[in-house]
Formats: sequence, C-alpha cells, structure tokens
Amino acid sequence: METSAFLIAGLIVALIAVFTVVRAVRIVPQARARNVERLGRYHRTLNPGLSLVIPYIDRVHPVIDLREQVVSFKPQPVITEDNLVVEIDTVLYFQVTDPRAAFYEIADFLQAVEQLTVTTLRNVVGSMDLEKTLTSRDTINSQLRGVLDEATGKWGLRVNRVEIKAIDPPQTIKDAMQKQMRAERDKRAAVLGAEGQRQAQILTAEGDKQAAVLRAEGNRTAAILTAEGQSRAIDEVFQAVHRNDPDPKLLAYQYLQTLPQLAQGSGNNFWVIPSEITSALQGVSRAFTEVLPQSPATREKPPSDDSAAQAAEDTAQAAEAAAAALADAAKADRASPDALPSHVPADGG
Repeated sequence: METSAFLIAGLIVALIAVFTVVRAVRIVPQARARNVERLGRYHRTLNPGLSLVIPYIDRVHPVIDLREQVVSFKPQPVITEDNLVVEIDTVLYFQVTDPRAAFYEIADFLQAVEQLTVTTLRNVVGSMDLEKTLTSRDTINSQLRGVLDEATGKWGLRVNRVEIKAIDPPQTIKDAMQKQMRAERDKRAAVLGAEGQRQAQILTAEGDKQAAVLRAEGNRTAAILTAEGQSRAIDEVFQAVHRNDPDPKLLAYQYLQTLPQLAQGSGNNFWVIPSEITSALQGVSRAFTEVLPQSPATREKPPSDDSAAQAAEDTAQAAEAAAAALADAAKADRASPDALPSHVPADGG
C-alpha cells in the first residue's frame, strides 16, 4: 500500500513538473505578438520565436496579429446635404503597430474603428450633395483616412487605406438617373446622326461641285477643240480657194446652187433676192454658152462625148430660165408700191 502511494505521488509530481515546463515555454509565430502580465501587471510583450515565462506567476494573453488586416463594414445609412438617404459600404485596411496599446488602450479596437468610420463618414458625406458624393470617392476616402489614422494612433493601430465599396441611393433616384442617362444617350445619338447627315451633305455638295467643274472643263476643252477644228477647216478652205484662184464664173455658179436653199422651209413665204444674183445668173448663162478652154483633164479625153455636151446645154438652159424668172420677180417688186425693195444698196441710199 505504501509503495502504491509513493508511485502515485511520484506520478503526480512528474505530471506537475511536465505541465510546469510546458507552461514555461511559449512559442510565438511570425508576425504575431503576445502580452505577458506578471502578478496582474503588464510585464512584457513576447516577440516571434521561443520565449520562457514563469508558470503560475506570468499570464500570457492571446495572440495579436501584426499583419495588415481587412475589415468590411456593413452598409450604413447616411443623409446627404440635399436630404437624400444613401447607404455606403466601406472597407478598412489597418495594421497593429503596438500590441500593448491595442490590448490595454481600448477594449475592442475593431468595434471602435467601425463606429469611428460611421461617424466620420456621416460628417463628411453630410456636407455633400448626392451628385458630389457619387463623384468624390477619392475625397471621401482621404478625409476618412486622415481622421481614422489620427484617432487610432494612440490605440496602436495604423490605418493604411479606407475605400468606399458601394454607394446605393434610393430606388427612385436610381430610376431618375437611368432616365437621365437614357436621355443623354438619345441626345448623343441624335447629335451624331445630325453630324453624319451634315457630313454626308457636305461631301455630296463637294462631289457635285467637282463634277460641275470637271464638266465645265470638258465643255471648254470640247469648245476649244471644235473652234480649232473649224478654224483649221476655214483656213484650209481659204488656202484652197486662194491656191485655185476662182474666177467670177465659178462664183456665179455657186450663187445658182444657193438659190434652192433660200426657198426651203414652210415659213419662207417672202424672201429678198439680191440684185447681184441676177447679174450672176447672166454670167453663168454666158459661161455655159461660151466656149470654155479645155483643162488638162478634158484635153486628154476625146471631144466626142455627146452626153457631156447635152448636160452642158441643159445646164445653160436652166440658168437662162432662172435668170429670166428672177428678172421678172424683180420687175414685179419694183412695180408694187407695198413690196419691199429687192436689194439694199451698199451705201444705204
């Protein structure tokens, strides 16, 4: 019995010794810290690694994370300057820089940071209207960060960033904003359509202008070429006439050929015959009745061509008849007091 009691006592002592050694050795992970109180008073902060404490005298508190932490707060209702209630959702990035202050200066630093963020956010957004609130996120973020960093410095915290995740206006405001955006898009579409039509009209006008210019240049070139062709033709005719040196008989024959053309047309009921035509026809008559000198072409042919002689005789008779008709017409014109003069003298008398 005594041996069993000694064994049990030894086992208990061994367990107590092992437990004491375990309580004396503390291992702190990297980027963590633990506060130690000795007899109820802050003694020191355990850094990452292996540390020894006095069991049953030193009290080691839970681990404090020294890494940067991200906290998302639930949406908070905020009233803007134009009396609209919007819900703002924020995200906070902070880091514990002093484990002792974070543990002893405030009971719950996360709740404190959340409430401080809400109150600061209401103060900042309360001085802005809805439109400015929606377009001034950077300004709100910087103001929140400045206020929170200054207030949380004594708590052993450092606020790195404050971001506004969402700003939700009332549903009626959302509907109005959608209508406004739709109207802006319609306006933009109408403006773009008008600009397109204007540009199309300008391009069409430019094309018509260039086409008209090209047509005018083509007509001008054609007219110039036509005039040059006529000029060359006249020059060739003039040169040919002067080279051949026509006599009055040829001119009289040309007068005779022109007479039928004067009588053409349904409206030519009255036409004036110049007095020179009568003398020209007489000259033609004499030219065909007289013996003409033979040209080199006629000299080569024998003079026994009866058909040519008969044609010359017929032509002479036609010329005489035409001359006689013209002479009678001239006499009738001079005899009639209402008739117009058959010719106008060159001196206007």
